[in-house]
Amino acid sequence: MASKADSQTKESYKRIDSILISQPKPERSPYFDIEKKWGIRIDWRPFIHVEAVSEKEFRKNRIRPDEFTAIIFTSMNSIEHFFRMCEEMRCKMSQQTKYFCLTEAIANYLQKFIVYRKRKVFVGVRKILDLESAFNKHKDNEKFLLPTSNLGSQDVVKYLDEKGIDYTDAMMYRTVSSDLSDLKDITYDCLVFFSPLGIKSLYENFPDFKQNETRLAVYGAQTSKAVEERGLTINIKAPTPESPSMSMALTNYLNKSNK
Repeated sequence: MASKADSQTKESYKRIDSILISQPKPERSPYFDIEKKWGIRIDWRPFIHVEAVSEKEFRKNRIRPDEFTAIIFTSMNSIEHFFRMCEEMRCKMSQQTKYFCLTEAIANYLQKFIVYRKRKVFVGVRKILDLESAFNKHKDNEKFLLPTSNLGSQDVVKYLDEKGIDYTDAMMYRTVSSDLSDLKDITYDCLVFFSPLGIKSLYENFPDFKQNETRLAVYGAQTSKAVEERGLTINIKAPTPESPSMSMALTNYLNKSNK
């Protein structure tokens, strides 16, 4: 990916006319208002994507989903690929199967795939610890399956191990870098990242990437760490007390750079 010539510092607040956000374009977004207000161009491009693990590859694990009495879902992707695998393997889950969902959004998404009964669905707020009372109640009587990606679910695995819960983790999908080769001669004033995987994809696609004048907008501590490990400068950061969201962080920067 082409970058501009001289080093960019936080304090200079140079004008931004183009932004690339490393995510798929949503139907509605506060970024559309930013684009209109400032008369700038905002493009969307996912730097990573999810690929399915094939049934043939999965069968090598000698795991059948219908042999488990409880399923732990950590994301919507884990739900999609679990039921995809069930369909491809012709596994029919028992109506008595219990489902442990990390968040309410994940539990709501589960309704697309099962007849929703609250007595069989346990819902957390954000972390695996939120489900502790449900695990304490059922851990001795259930055999748990944890569908994962190639990245695993480290916090969940650590918790299950510490609690001595009978579980099996099974990789059903992969999160991989997208091909960005068509962007190699395109320059943006600002790149926006939301995960360390976006930074990994950037360098897998453009090993010789130099920041130069390109502003980097970064969301989250882990993403910030990945950026700093590459020796790059973070120009726009969220969440902060002043900028709890990335859209607000960009707005605050544009108020200074594009005034």
